[in-house]
Amino acid sequence: MTAILNTKTKMRVPHSHAFIDLTVDFTADLFLTTLAESDVIQFETWENKEGNFTDATLIVQKPNEVKTVGQAVFADFDGDGQQDLLLPACEDGGCLKSSIYLLKHGSNQWVPVLQNFTNMNKVWGFVPSEHRSLSIPIALHIGDYNMDGFPDALAVLKDTLGSNQQAFLLENVPCKNSTCSRMFQVHWEISGLNQIKDAVVATFFDIYEDGILDIVVLSKGPTDDYVIHTLINNFEADAYFVKVIVLSGLCSNDCPHQVKPFGVNQPGPYMMYTTVDANGYLKNASAGQLSQSAHFALQLPYTVLGLGRSANFLDHLYVGIPRPPGESQIRKQEWTAIIPNSQLIVIPYPHDKPRSWSAKLYLTPSNIVLLTAIALIGVCVFILAIIGILHWQEKKADDREKRQEAHRFHFDAM
Repeated sequence: MTAILNTKTKMRVPHSHAFIDLTVDFTADLFLTTLAESDVIQFETWENKEGNFTDATLIVQKPNEVKTVGQAVFADFDGDGQQDLLLPACEDGGCLKSSIYLLKHGSNQWVPVLQNFTNMNKVWGFVPSEHRSLSIPIALHIGDYNMDGFPDALAVLKDTLGSNQQAFLLENVPCKNSTCSRMFQVHWEISGLNQIKDAVVATFFDIYEDGILDIVVLSKGPTDDYVIHTLINNFEADAYFVKVIVLSGLCSNDCPHQVKPFGVNQPGPYMMYTTVDANGYLKNASAGQLSQSAHFALQLPYTVLGLGRSANFLDHLYVGIPRPPGESQIRKQEWTAIIPNSQLIVIPYPHDKPRSWSAKLYLTPSNIVLLTAIALIGVCVFILAIIGILHWQEKKADDREKRQEAHRFHFDAM
């Protein structure tokens, strides 16, 4: 075993490290949460250069006004194809004033994307780990709930003046001022979700394997036992998605002759798509697979990329996997004209020959297919009705003409 990272920095506990591409070269870099002098929390980015992590390329300390720091999480927050850092935090020790900060790709300036946790004269906030029955740090769980192409989040909040603790959906919406492009907005009233009391952790999961992310909530029961709740996403808008799984392309032993290895999903792959939206503008987004190494990260073993209401084919879908130390070749492959509402299983075999990688496409019909079939059947029935009416009228005209012909006086017969 060879060490690929040489650092004397003290790691933070609890940590929220990540193995994800932060330089848009489709090779996973390393993100560490560490402690500087006087135990100041900081974040280090170690760029992957030819498979090696030689030195920290970017070191950013936590926001100055933050006292309690949660777990960092990555997402393409504004849909520009680059991964951004989201940090849930509290500006005091008791989390009476909570915030979520955004650190844009390549920037060292924190921007708040949610600071208003007030609803109906109640102030909510994150729950510190020392106030939880399970030692779970403050965390966000990311997923595109409404499939608009911008990742949403789930968070567990507590009434700062009471004991009520619930899970809430944070929707990614356009920013209302010029300080940011996107922001989070709390959905305080979601049927079913606001009825689960004493929530401990909440995350996304595709229960029916239909590309629509549902919600799973773990709560504490009245007898100190834990209960798992599932809330089916009944989002009515017929938005589109692409679900991508990147396998390892390995066999448990030597692969048998002429058998292509599938393997299991691996940490570190990076994917990005480009397409044209309904208005004709270029749209792209990116995501990493199993990138987070943290307490209760609960990341999905696949990636669901929302496409909004644009039914266009994906012009390009890029997939890259990590490379071993000492290798300079980027392991990246491109697929074109991907059908929306489909599941793509990528088999990167062999790893060092991206042109030989294969992908299996499974199509998931959407509601528009049913509506199209109903419309087609309706049009056919309407046309058949018109044809039947015309045929009936023509038959009546023929019968009337025959009767007139039978009663006509034939002078030639006289």
